[in-house]
Amino acid sequence: MNGPHDLGGQMGFGPVAPEKDEPYFHAEWEKRALGLTLSGGALGAWNIDESRHARENIPPADYLSATYYEIWMRALEALLQRHGFVSGGEIDTGHKQTEGTKPKRVLKADMVAGVLAKGGPCDRPADAPARFAAGDVVRTKNFNPTTHTRLPRYARAKVGVVEAVQGSFVFPDDNAHGRGENPQWVYTVAFDGDEIWGEGADPSLTVSIDAWESYLEPA
Repeated sequence: MNGPHDLGGQMGFGPVAPEKDEPYFHAEWEKRALGLTLSGGALGAWNIDESRHARENIPPADYLSATYYEIWMRALEALLQRHGFVSGGEIDTGHKQTEGTKPKRVLKADMVAGVLAKGGPCDRPADAPARFAAGDVVRTKNFNPTTHTRLPRYARAKVGVVEAVQGSFVFPDDNAHGRGENPQWVYTVAFDGDEIWGEGADPSLTVSIDAWESYLEPA
């Protein structure tokens, strides 16, 4: 979706100012926010793509005025309510009122290191061979879905060259909405700066994105 998270190429937000020697966390509560989000995902009720889409659905004014981990917590509250683990009243009061959904699993302290080390691989075998190869000229499709997508606005309806075939992976646009993993081939596609940013762009600039196969068509 074209939510408040999709800021690539947008003006008026000021310069990007990386923080030198930035710490992992700026406050103690952020550590807990990370832990709660990972523990919530381990309940087995939603996947990472649904989690991302929950963040994208935060109203723009709330999203843009929130810090990184505030966004995570607001999305977690929405997911816990959506899947019946808590009610809005329980979030407001901080007290249990109903039994709620029974989790498929619970992430306990002694399991954390192993779970984090294992990660969450999303590579899957595709049903068909790759449609494109390195060197192919392709065009990204032009669409504006209300659902989740990983194709950013600035890279839609643009012509680029396939740099690499990365393999086949879970298709997030479907996985976020319970339509299955439906793996597709993923390609790294490079675009010239003027193709993305238009007249006046730095001629030495190139932009690369990883694009699922259904985002692309031959140019």
